[in-house]
Amino acid sequence: MTNQSSYIVLGVAAAAVAAVFVWNQSGEAVNAQGSASPYPVDLAAGEALYAQSCAVCHGANLEGAENWRTPGDDGSLPAPPHNADGHTWHHPDSLLFTYTKLGGKETMAAQGMEFNSGMPGFGEQLSDEEIWNILAFIKSTWPERERTVQADRTAQDIASKGE
Repeated sequence: MTNQSSYIVLGVAAAAVAAVFVWNQSGEAVNAQGSASPYPVDLAAGEALYAQSCAVCHGANLEGAENWRTPGDDGSLPAPPHNADGHTWHHPDSLLFTYTKLGGKETMAAQGMEFNSGMPGFGEQLSDEEIWNILAFIKSTWPERERTVQADRTAQDIASKGE
């Protein structure tokens, strides 16, 4: 390989890496961690934040509340598990992020649905980056099949919005 060819290959590789970095940073693609986060994910921070902010309802081991499929007296469902037994992995990142930031009731109202959700919004307590780290931590615990399905749904969601 000539010096000129080497420079061309290095230039193309550098441009590709830069393009992927910009694409990931803009939140317009699913990154290598299977996340649409516009931030680099920090799993250790996400795990600590989950323990602080989420485990009280969703369980220290992401197991959810007991009888999570049975509505309480107020009609709201108890906190679901965030492990592979629950339905969190059925939803794209955009919904998981919004549900965490705004809460269940407000998120569903924005979609034209009235829903009595016990999930409060954490937008006042957690930054967007912290929410993305929590979601990345949760997703890191799923088996490969669930991570793949959820990443595909996230990619389809992004594509459907033309982002």
